[in-house]
Amino acid sequence: MVVFRSLNHIYAQLVDDNRGHTLVAASTVDPEVSSKVDSLDKKAQAERVGELVAKRALEKGISRVIFDRAGYLYHGRVRALADGARKGGLAF
Repeated sequence: MVVFRSLNHIYAQLVDDNRGHTLVAASTVDPEVSSKVDSLDKKAQAERVGELVAKRALEKGISRVIFDRAGYLYHGRVRALADGARKGGLAF
């Protein structure tokens, strides 16, 4: 799972490194999430994105991932996204 965060949004995607393909993706700009998170703070938004990416991964039969925080410190929104993914059923 690769994480990218900008000033306003957070993105997570599961990538198959061997083939270079994105298997699952979710972000705060995703229509399924954006309508529900507008009134939430950024940490809560990140947690919802983590839950959504976990849900989509489990639907595709993926239950274990390696967490790549892409150099971001493991706190704040990055940690909230990881916690949401764990809460959604992913193991890493």
